[in-house]
Amino acid sequence: MSKGYWVSVYRSISDQEKLAAYDKLARLAVKAGGGRVLVRGGRVAAHDAGIAERTIVIEFDSFEQAAATRESAAYQEALVALGDAVERDFRIVEGLG
Repeated sequence: MSKGYWVSVYRSISDQEKLAAYDKLARLAVKAGGGRVLVRGGRVAAHDAGIAERTIVIEFDSFEQAAATRESAAYQEALVALGDAVERDFRIVEGLG
């Protein structure tokens, strides 16, 4: 079974307080869903049209588990807290084997 990954690349952050509230709730949702944070912030070398405000990568045991966690009530609560505080590209991707 292939692993699943959340990949979030933040283009801009306009409200640090909302982002902090989201982070607190999202961490709980990810943990409950079995996710493991592989990348949170840190150094980035952005190329081409890349914007390197903030990058997050979270690993799940399967694509289905990653998708289910995204749809969970706990993560939906985190999204409400986040509101319009960021502009980001959020994807769920399937790993290779």
